[in-house]
Order: sequence, then structure tokens, then C-alpha cells
Amino acid sequence: NLTSKAILLYDEWIKDADPRLEGWPLMSSPFPTTFIIGTYVYFVTSLGPKLMENKKPFELRQIMTFYNFSVVALSLYMTYEFLMSGWATGYSFRCDIVDYSRSPTALRMVRTCWLYFFSKFIELLDTIFFVLRKKNNQVTFLHVFHHSIMPWTWWFGVKFAAGGLGTFHALLNCIVHVVMYTYYGICSLGPAYHKYLWWKKYMTTIQLVQFIMITVHIGQIYIMDDCPYQYPIFMFIIWLYGSMFLVLFLHFWYHAYTKGQRLPKMARNGISKDQ
Repeated sequence: NLTSKAILLYDEWIKDADPRLEGWPLMSSPFPTTFIIGTYVYFVTSLGPKLMENKKPFELRQIMTFYNFSVVALSLYMTYEFLMSGWATGYSFRCDIVDYSRSPTALRMVRTCWLYFFSKFIELLDTIFFVLRKKNNQVTFLHVFHHSIMPWTWWFGVKFAAGGLGTFHALLNCIVHVVMYTYYGICSLGPAYHKYLWWKKYMTTIQLVQFIMITVHIGQIYIMDDCPYQYPIFMFIIWLYGSMFLVLFLHFWYHAYTKGQRLPKMARNGISKDQ
């Protein structure tokens, strides 16, 4: 009886989904996404470290170089697409509602939102590389939680509200990832290039600015009169997400740079090499 009620509630709920995404990969239900994320968490926190326990770390420098600069290219492309499908072509940065029409611009935003959602699965490789290289100290709660929650919440965002003011944080995230993965790409080139990585500390600052901007932007909905955004619950989730990660990254900043627990080697040893 409970199962039947749950199925009826799910069927009633899913009827409000965006019909433009009918038949798109991974969009039929949230269960494939949930399964992938569950498998990822199990592998990076349990199975992977056990499999690597008695093995030598993999040497993945060339693969990681290709991967990091590929993510840079993908992030640049998504930044351009988010701008051209709304944020540079008509959005007000205030009460921007979802356009559910089949106009070229609206469909372009849908495609960009789905691509951003899919890119979150690609970025799960970050943690898998840590495990295969036996860098388990970098598989932190903050890292795993961030990589897990993004694709899961974005499934609902794409399925019901692909566009509007709820995509501002995705645009910012793409811009930040251009900077971050450029850093990772240069780092993976080897020690000869580490002298160019003096700006490592500022990456955390950039991430903090990102979450401040997300929180401020989405917080506008609470002071705007009569904003007819179609799914206010998403606004609360994005605000909660921005606030939560702002606190978590501030905590990381404090321990990494104020208390000096995770300073770059150049700062600790006075040499021009990073870890």
C-alpha cells in the first residue's frame, strides 16, 4: 500500500516536468543519477582505497593534463552558451523566469543546462584520480559532498526549471572552473611549471566570492515584490547551497591559510614549487 502511494505521488509529481526534455539521456527519472552518485561515493570512500591499498599509485600525468584542459574548454563553451541563451541577451539579473517555449533561445538554454548537468558526472573523475594516485587525504568530506550534491540537485533543476535566475550560479561556476582547471592542468604538467602556480591561494578566494555572489543574487527573491518565478523551492535550495558552501569554504580557508595547515610548499619552504 505504501509502495502504491509512493508511485502515485511520484507520477503526480513528474507530470509537471518540462516536456522538452522527453527522451533526453539520464532525464527519464532521478534514479539513474542517484545510482551513479551512490556508486561514486562507495568507490571513492571505501572500495577504491581498499583496491589500491597494496598497489603502487598510478602515474596519470598525461591523462590528467588532457582531462583538466578538456574541462577548461568545456567550461569556456558552457560559459558562452549560458551568456548567449540568456545572461548576455536579455536577462535582468533580478527576476528572470524560466522560458518554457520552444524558441531557439529557450531551447538553447535547455541544452546548456543539460550539458552543465552532464558535466558534473565528468568532474567525478577528479576524485577517482585521487584514489588511483593514492591521494586519499584529498578525498575530504567537502570534496565528496560537493561533487555528489551538484549532479543530484541539478537533475531536478534541469527536469523542471531549465533557465531563469536559477542558472546564475551555473554561469558563475563555469567561469570559476575555467580558472580552477587551468591551475590543475598547469600543475599536472610537472614541476618545471610549478613556478607559475603562485596564485594557488587565490583560487579559494575566487570560490568564496562565487558563493557570496550566488547567495546575494538568489537572496533577491525574498525582497522582490511579486516575482513570478515558477519554482520558488529551487530558490531556497540554491540559497541554502550557496550559504552552506560559503561556510564550508570559509572553514577550509581558516584552517588552510590562517592556521597554516595546508599552505603551498612555496610558502612553507621558501621555494618556487607547489605540491
